[in-house]
Amino acid sequence: MDLHAWTALAAFSATILAVITGIIDRSVAALVGAAVMVWAGAITEVEAFLSVDWNVIVTLLSVWVLAGYFGRTGIPEWMAARAVRLSHGRPSALLLILCALAGILSILIDNVVVILMLAPVALPIVRGLELPLVPALLMIGFCANFMGAPLLLGDLPPQLLHSVSGAEFLDFIWQFGRPSSFPILLVTFAGTLAVLYGAGFRALRPRAIPVVAAVALEPREAANPGPRMPADGPIRDRAFALVVLIAFLATLVAMAFRQGLGVKLGFIAASGALSLIVVLEGFGGRSTRPAFAEVVGELDWRVVFFYVGLFALVGGLEKNGLFDHLAAQLAPLFARDPTLGATLLYWVTVPIVGVVEHDAYILTFLHTIGDLSEQGVEPWPLWWMLLWSGTLGSNLTVAGAPALYAVTSFCEREEGRRVRLGEFLTWSVPFVLVSSGICYALGLLVWVLPYAR
Repeated sequence: MDLHAWTALAAFSATILAVITGIIDRSVAALVGAAVMVWAGAITEVEAFLSVDWNVIVTLLSVWVLAGYFGRTGIPEWMAARAVRLSHGRPSALLLILCALAGILSILIDNVVVILMLAPVALPIVRGLELPLVPALLMIGFCANFMGAPLLLGDLPPQLLHSVSGAEFLDFIWQFGRPSSFPILLVTFAGTLAVLYGAGFRALRPRAIPVVAAVALEPREAANPGPRMPADGPIRDRAFALVVLIAFLATLVAMAFRQGLGVKLGFIAASGALSLIVVLEGFGGRSTRPAFAEVVGELDWRVVFFYVGLFALVGGLEKNGLFDHLAAQLAPLFARDPTLGATLLYWVTVPIVGVVEHDAYILTFLHTIGDLSEQGVEPWPLWWMLLWSGTLGSNLTVAGAPALYAVTSFCEREEGRRVRLGEFLTWSVPFVLVSSGICYALGLLVWVLPYAR
């Protein structure tokens, strides 16, 4: 390793340390780290710009815009209302349904957006049942963060895998004659909820008889106990909701057949978002529908800057051969015993991404595994195990994922106190261990062992 390589490594390490400790805003840290690499000569400004996968950035922004409109349709509130009725006021059943709802929405919508949509909806329900607020909302946050990885829409790591490996939308459902991310994580999610329902959710007992007074009841349900939602449902503008839903589904279908269309995912997502904007701005008519400026104003641009800086930082590492060096060190282990190598990768990743921002870690090791493939190591079992462990392990602490920071901040604002680390770990550790254990067993059976034979 020459001086430029050491400089790139030092800039990257210092950036990750700043992100973990929160000394400065993580977007600022990433941009400063990239700038340091450029000024130190580890990478040129042109190479830094070209290292950014702008296709991923455009996809992320476009999906956020679609999700912003979707969040204003009232569909999430309508689904929560049905969850209340389906649970018949039973606290454990209601929490199970809300967690499942958060996970399902996160398959298609960024998990931070799901938290911002569902937390305010779940708040009066949880308080109406007089459940402890922090555990209930943390579980919803864990589930939202968990289910961002099955497909290409929900979270950034699948889009990073697409960027590095070329995995297409349908590859996340079925690849090389075997189930891949969507079915494996769906089974893992169902198994995790089943275990936690029996072992954890039932422990969340209401402190008193639940009473939610200020909400209208349907007369035929007035005899049933528990919280209620408005009888006419929260979808006030059905035409608006239908237009948004059609745009979302059309974009999803187009992304699924991207190869046939012959265009980038970012172009498809941007076309879907722009089409929706034109329809609503040009023909919306009703003032109850959100303006484009409102939706764009709610986007967290700091996240975009963070990912731009992160791509540039990783580009600096790649240019200076650090991934080649790491791959050369790891190749003998993975070639000699693929099962042991995949197992170590998986279980070393789980705790690390609990304290290191998981997107940065995943992007770094996606490139490392890509370099391993050039040395004869089969990459796909490792890529999938990295994606899954990097997502599931990020539920361990607030530092692992933005979604957990969002839900913890919401809890602290509503409770008027800080969420203690011990309180957080009481729920995060069992969730991570159960989900990671189930997913590891499935990944080992379906992906690792067949390639190890």
